Amino acid sequence: MPRGDVTDLAAAMRQWRERLTPADVGLPAGPRRRTPGLRREEVARLAGVSVDYVVRLEQARGPHPSESVLGALGRALRLTGAETAHLFDLAGVARPGSGRVVEVVRPSVLRLLDRMQDLPAMLVSARHDVLAWNPLLEALLGDLSAIPRARRNLLWLRFGPRGREGHALVVDGDGRRDTIDRSAVAHARAALGRYPYDAVLRGLVDELVATSPEFAALWAQRPVQEQRLDRKRFEVPGVGRLTLDCDALEVPGDDQRLVVYSATPGSRDAELLDLLRVVGLQTV
Repeated sequence: MPRGDVTDLAAAMRQWRERLTPADVGLPAGPRRRTPGLRREEVARLAGVSVDYVVRLEQARGPHPSESVLGALGRALRLTGAETAHLFDLAGVARPGSGRVVEVVRPSVLRLLDRMQDLPAMLVSARHDVLAWNPLLEALLGDLSAIPRARRNLLWLRFGPRGREGHALVVDGDGRRDTIDRSAVAHARAALGRYPYDAVLRGLVDELVATSPEFAALWAQRPVQEQRLDRKRFEVPGVGRLTLDCDALEVPGDDQRLVVYSATPGSRDAELLDLLRVVGLQTV
């Protein structure tokens, strides 16, 4: 369905209006009604617009609604959050707050991180900012708390000038760096497509294009992620080389990922992960 579909907008407006009763919106029922739902006059009064405006919208010949008018119509029609978002999409208007990366962390996700004491784990935003992590993740990647908040970003740590200092080099399961580089840039491109109005993400990309030849070259190639990289290799000082399974668990609705690293029980990598718990956590 194309964005800004006036025909579907008209049909949705009529459907939402007809499912309501005056009692639903605090209005008297009045005399017998010939049609179900609210009258157009009632919707117009509740939304603070003219009756003619509502009529033209429902007949797919109305003006282009503004964000404020759409918000008022959504409240008048008692739309849910999802329905309000759909209303904005049908009108071809950016949703309030859309195009911006969610940075708020759910308390339930933080509790989940607290429970993960035996596996390195971190919460990553669509912008690749590391929003939260557990001590074992810091033992694996390095002291994240020492990094300024604005630079606590996986793209910056991978491509930024001096960004990798003090942090483990991460490559894929076969020891190749280029596959992860390409995957990271592909994810950054996809994120910018989802969040075109996120000034922080745009600024990060522009800075990396200007300062990192590797990032700039990959960005120009417009890579598309084709497969998930489910194994990564780390060179950790004091521990050595360990290859871990990588699983990214989506946080529904927030476009965040809970990234968890683990090893096959009884494997050498599991032994090294045990060593990391002992050696690494003493220095975190």
